[in-house]
Amino acid sequence: MSTPRITPGHLRELGPINWAIVRAMSLATGTDNAHIFATLGRSKGLFRGWLHYSSRMMPFGELSRRETEMIIIRVAHLRNCDYELDHHRRLGAKAGISPEQFQQIIDGPDAGWGDREAVLLRATDELVRERDVSDDTWSALRRHLSERKAIALVLLVGQYDMLATTISTLRIERDEF
Repeated sequence: MSTPRITPGHLRELGPINWAIVRAMSLATGTDNAHIFATLGRSKGLFRGWLHYSSRMMPFGELSRRETEMIIIRVAHLRNCDYELDHHRRLGAKAGISPEQFQQIIDGPDAGWGDREAVLLRATDELVRERDVSDDTWSALRRHLSERKAIALVLLVGQYDMLATTISTLRIERDEF
């Protein structure tokens, strides 16, 4: 891994509010210092705005926790983002994703899923790869999701695709658990 372009901040760089948030988030994720939060925390108020938005995607999103984790794991895999995979392997397990299902998510939408899960994964693949969803996939998606949940899926994929870009660009180091 390359040297971080921006190192994780401490109390001085983060300020007391962001430092307290980073400490709480690190404890919640099972690491001494969650590098993503300690790095993004350097952006001060932008960090808090991003956290609010991000929490509306996960854990307080429109889709079930299990489906949310499936989508995040798939995005992380497609983007080769080990940082996200490390965290969401653990979070996915808490949401009911077994190690076998984790591998099935990695294997993709044609790996023996039911229709709903396969469509969610297919839409995720198309969004990451094509930056769009085909009309056929959209029709299939809408058989399973309300308008509100379909919008939430697009935003969720975009959020974790953007986060993978941020992690890669800033060269954020993987956390130790």
